Amino acid sequence: MREIAKFGVVGLVALVVDVGLFNLLRYAGGEGPFYDRPLTAKVISVIAATTVAYFGNRFWTFRYRGRTGMGREYALFFALNGVGMLIALGCLWFSHYALGLTSPLADNISANVVGLALGTIFRFWSYRRWVFPAIPVTESGARA
Repeated sequence: MREIAKFGVVGLVALVVDVGLFNLLRYAGGEGPFYDRPLTAKVISVIAATTVAYFGNRFWTFRYRGRTGMGREYALFFALNGVGMLIALGCLWFSHYALGLTSPLADNISANVVGLALGTIFRFWSYRRWVFPAIPVTESGARA
């Protein structure tokens, strides 16, 4: 439960970075620099949020789990976040282009509510399994 709570706090901080940067890129001053490119804006905001989330999760949420090398963890973390981002992008694409729901509210609900929720479930499971694995218990019962 403690890991879930910490994961949630780190996730909220990353969410603020993601949603804030996404909306800044799309709507700053009415029509932001990526106003007509919602998918590009989402990719940029997710990369920034992923960097924040990696350091929060590595050094706080999962700090007592196994370490497999920061370079490996960082690459794997970004790869798994890429899958999470594709989930959010898929939701945004479907809403924006397939359904024609192009308002700021529709874009935010599809990318930052539905897509984010589905991606978060995947991320928590995959981080625990592959990025920050449990430390094996030795025969004496102590953690390695």
